[in-house]
Amino acid sequence: MNILVCVKRVPLTGGKIVLTDDQRAISTRHLGFTISPHEECGCEEAVRLIEQHGGTSSVLTLGPPEAEEQLRDMMAIGIDRAVHLVTDGAEEWDPQATANAILAAIEAAPEPYDLLLFGNESADAGNYQVAIRVAHKLGLPVVTGVKAITMQADGSLRCEQEVPDGRDVYEVPTPAVVTVKEGINLPRYPSVPGRLRAKRKPLETETPARHDPQLEMVRLTLPPGSGKQAEILGDGPDAAGAVVGVLHELGLV
Repeated sequence: MNILVCVKRVPLTGGKIVLTDDQRAISTRHLGFTISPHEECGCEEAVRLIEQHGGTSSVLTLGPPEAEEQLRDMMAIGIDRAVHLVTDGAEEWDPQATANAILAAIEAAPEPYDLLLFGNESADAGNYQVAIRVAHKLGLPVVTGVKAITMQADGSLRCEQEVPDGRDVYEVPTPAVVTVKEGINLPRYPSVPGRLRAKRKPLETETPARHDPQLEMVRLTLPPGSGKQAEILGDGPDAAGAVVGVLHELGLV
């Protein structure tokens, strides 16, 4: 089995996001970086599938030279090799350009992939597009939002999606594209021996061609914050009745 996991270097989740003055990019001056949580689970899932069924796993990212750190982290948990599509980092690639660059790397791979894993969406842009664009270009089946993957005896995949009243199950032949969601597994933490091994694993670098973009960035906007919402119920003993009323509304008394 040959698995490729596509990941993206993103600002640490939970960090304060500040836009540049022109509102066309995220200011990264005071941010740390990681890969998206969904994609981290995708790498863990690839390692588990290879442990169960044998084969080779690879991780690929499109990003600045600093993204090598995230690739090495994923190799430290057990991914066999990495491909780095190096960009100058000056401008975010849109989903169409990103999908085209990934597609070119897939087509140039020495061996075809049986499974292409993506995160359901990146933690920063959340476009939900790249995996579907890649699947469409390759003419492959795609299942999104997956919370369980099982390789069946005939080589097909059983993919499970969580829905409000249970789970939907899809059986697809390979090769296939699957996007996974956080919670499909609990990713292992890179160990010190794993990090040492990762330094010796192969990392291929390429400079992808970027054609004239067909999607135009207008500006980024931050979602409105909820802020702190507090209601003063009273002062001292006079507030007791109001507190009991709130508890009644919540069904706690």
